[in-house]
Amino acid sequence: MVNIEPTAAASGLPSCSGSHRLPLRQFVRSFRHSPGLFRLLSVRLGSQFTDGLFQAALGGAILFNPERHADPMAVAGGMAVLLLPYSVIGPFAGALLDHWDRRTVLVWANVLRAVLVSLVALVIATGADDTGVLIAALAVTGASRFVASGLSAGLPHVIERDLLVGMNSFFTTIGAGALALGAGGALTLREIFGSNNSGSAATVMGAVVVALAAAAIAHRFEPLQLGPDHPDVVGKVTPQHPSGSALRAVAVGLGHGARAVWQAPPVAAALAGVGAHRLVFGFNTLMLLVLTKNSTLGGGLSGFGLVAAMTAVGMLFAALLTPFLVARFGRRRAVVSALAVGVVAQLTLWSFNGIVICVAAAVLGLIGQVCKLCGDAAMQMDVADARRGQAFSFQDALFNFAFVGAITVGALTIADDGRSPGLVVAGAAIYAIAIVVVGLIHNREEATVPEAPAAPIRT
Repeated sequence: MVNIEPTAAASGLPSCSGSHRLPLRQFVRSFRHSPGLFRLLSVRLGSQFTDGLFQAALGGAILFNPERHADPMAVAGGMAVLLLPYSVIGPFAGALLDHWDRRTVLVWANVLRAVLVSLVALVIATGADDTGVLIAALAVTGASRFVASGLSAGLPHVIERDLLVGMNSFFTTIGAGALALGAGGALTLREIFGSNNSGSAATVMGAVVVALAAAAIAHRFEPLQLGPDHPDVVGKVTPQHPSGSALRAVAVGLGHGARAVWQAPPVAAALAGVGAHRLVFGFNTLMLLVLTKNSTLGGGLSGFGLVAAMTAVGMLFAALLTPFLVARFGRRRAVVSALAVGVVAQLTLWSFNGIVICVAAAVLGLIGQVCKLCGDAAMQMDVADARRGQAFSFQDALFNFAFVGAITVGALTIADDGRSPGLVVAGAAIYAIAIVVVGLIHNREEATVPEAPAAPIRT
């Protein structure tokens, strides 16, 4: 562990004199001395490629399939069926990451995901209604979130603590590229197999091979190489696992994850920014879907894909920019600055101009990813390993509830053609409120830090 300088303590950053920027020499040395780091990156690339392919294929199968029809309320209902049940169950299951060998969890979660993707393809091919497809896809999403939490919780076991921010950014850069390639692969397969039910099913099946490959790579880790530090072997209460066995921890996982986040103000502050961004992202996603479906922006699925690609570009830039911002200003200022930029970018959407929307999508993708990276680094640094999996699963629940809640509210108010200035302004207001909340949370942290004793008065 490295020491924390007083000036870095407020942001929860280790004092590494700029090491968060991850110089090239240090970067190469990290991969050379930690083979597990490259292996973890390979699993992440495979997992995110699978996610991109599956999500794009599923979106095309439901929203842009000539044999199906989806209005705004159907989109909101579909998102709720897809995400909310996992948000309730997933955080509990995330407790297993703090008790069971994460390597084993990654292997079987990817295998399960491949099996479930095959089931989704079968349901689509039979022409089942949207609810049936989304219920089948729910299990795939749950397994995917489980894999993502496991990868993030395991990273501190294959990299030095003072390089976490830089390596998180690198992983996110490459991972976002893999996600985009997966989505591009889905579009390519869609052109080959067609956009009807049978073609959509064949496109979805493309994710199976990559998921199995990720499972094979994860299997090459040594047992417990990714943690947890104190696995649940005997199932008894221990200082590391005061809740007892994994089965009991599952039952109280969400509460423990929330408590771990609240007890670490830098984590709570970063996740406040992340939650705000997901609310706004929900509004914007719904507006974009309605705008493209009604040809207000034109392009159909390709128009939606273009805006999604611009969002990914912003995320890539965030991965390059965040280590510099954090090393220079600290996580608190990085998150607040990102939210302030978000207010301005969100207001530009009022024009409902295609070019402006693409540019704003890149900016909003950047600021959202800055908040996400700061949140990931905070949880990896400031949350104990025995609670880290639960904290990441709590973040997933926050993501899903905020996103689905925003889409549901938006579906009740959005205009038929998608042009809804009220949703644009509401998004900007949410960013502004989040700036205040982040400040209040950090003030709580500073209030708990004891002041240094006063110097003795010389007489």
